[in-house]
Amino acid sequence: MLRPLERSIGQTLRQDIFAERDNPPFDRVCMDGIAVCSETLNRGVRRFRIQATQAAGVPPVRFAGGEWAVEVMTGAVLPHGTDCVIPLEEYHLVDGVAALKETASGVPFRNIQRRGEDGEPGVAMLSSGVRLGATEIAVVASAGLGHVQVSRQPSVIVISTGDELVEPGEPITEHQVRRSNAYAVVAALRTRGFEQVRNDHILDDEAVLHDRLAQHLASNDLLVLSGGVSKGKFDFVPKVLAELGVREIFYQVAQRPGMPMWFGIGSRGQAVFGVPGNPVSTLICVVRYVVPALAIAMGTRAAPPLRLPLASAFRFDRPATYFLPVSVQPDSLGRPTAIPKAPNGPGDFLSLTHSHGFVELPPQPTPFPEGFVAAFHPW
Repeated sequence: MLRPLERSIGQTLRQDIFAERDNPPFDRVCMDGIAVCSETLNRGVRRFRIQATQAAGVPPVRFAGGEWAVEVMTGAVLPHGTDCVIPLEEYHLVDGVAALKETASGVPFRNIQRRGEDGEPGVAMLSSGVRLGATEIAVVASAGLGHVQVSRQPSVIVISTGDELVEPGEPITEHQVRRSNAYAVVAALRTRGFEQVRNDHILDDEAVLHDRLAQHLASNDLLVLSGGVSKGKFDFVPKVLAELGVREIFYQVAQRPGMPMWFGIGSRGQAVFGVPGNPVSTLICVVRYVVPALAIAMGTRAAPPLRLPLASAFRFDRPATYFLPVSVQPDSLGRPTAIPKAPNGPGDFLSLTHSHGFVELPPQPTPFPEGFVAAFHPW
C-alpha cells in the first residue's frame, strides 16, 4: 500500500529506493569558514580578502581567484575555483581580511564532501523488506519521495478470557483481578509499529466464546488469545477453535514460562496464537513468537538478536528453554551485560518493570556461568 512518508515510520518497506541524483549533489562545505585555493595557501599566502559570502541553498559564487576567499556556511555549495575550507577557528577576520593562524593548513578538499561520495543516481539505497526507522525515512526523503510503498497493516485482535477479569476503572471484588494482559499485548504491538490492534474480553462461556471467536476470525488476520489454552475445566479455547475450522499446528512448547502455548491456522489463513494467561508468560510469548510472526508475514527482514553475557551465574533445573528477564547494565569496562531479574513466578508482572527484556537460555543440566552469552529480546 502507498502511504505518505510522514505516516510510514515503523512500517515495512515494499519497494527499492534509488538515489534521485548524486549524493551529495554538489561538492558540499562541511564547516563554517572560508573557501580558498589550496595551491595559493601552500605558496605561503596567509592573508585572504573576503570576496563574498556563500550561504547554503543559493547558487555558487564565481571565485575571483588569487588571494581572495569566499566566506562559506556549512551545507553550502563549494564556490567554483576553490578546493579547501579553512574553519573559522583557524583564522582572524578583521575588516574583511582573514589572517590565518599558524595551525591553519590547506590540503585539497579539506572539510569538503565530494559530489557523489555517498551515492550515485540509480543505485539502490534501501531494499524492500527494511523496517522504516528515522534513518531510513531520511533516505527515502532524500530520494524525493513523498509517498512510499509499505506492507499492508495486519488486523490484529487481542482477546483475554476469564470470568475473573475486571476492566480497569470498574469496581472489583476480592476474588477478581484486573484485565491487564490485553493492554500489555496491545502496547507491545503498537510500539513496534502495528496500528490495527484491538482488544476484547470474553467470559468463560463456551457458547459465547464460539460466537465471538467466529466474528473475530471473520474480520482479522491474527488472533492473540490470553488464557483458556491449558487443560482446565473452563479452558475452552482449543476445542472451540477446532469447531471453527482452525487447524492446530502445535500445542505446548518445551519452555518456561509459557509451556501451554497453542498455535493454529484458520480456514482463510488467519494466524491464531493461544498464549498462557499468566502475565509474564503472556508477554514473553508475544515478544518471542507473535512479533516475529507478524514481521515475517509483512516481509520484514529480521535483524539478528542482540547477544549479551550474563552478569552473574544462573541455574534452571528443568529440561526446557528458559526465558530469563534481565536488566541491561554496563560492566566495569562499559560493555552491556544482562543482570538476571527472575520473577517469583509467571504471575509476577510487577518484577518486569525492573527489566528491559529477557534472554533465551537453552536447556542444559548445569548452571549457566557468569559470562554465558545468550540472545536478548527487548520488551
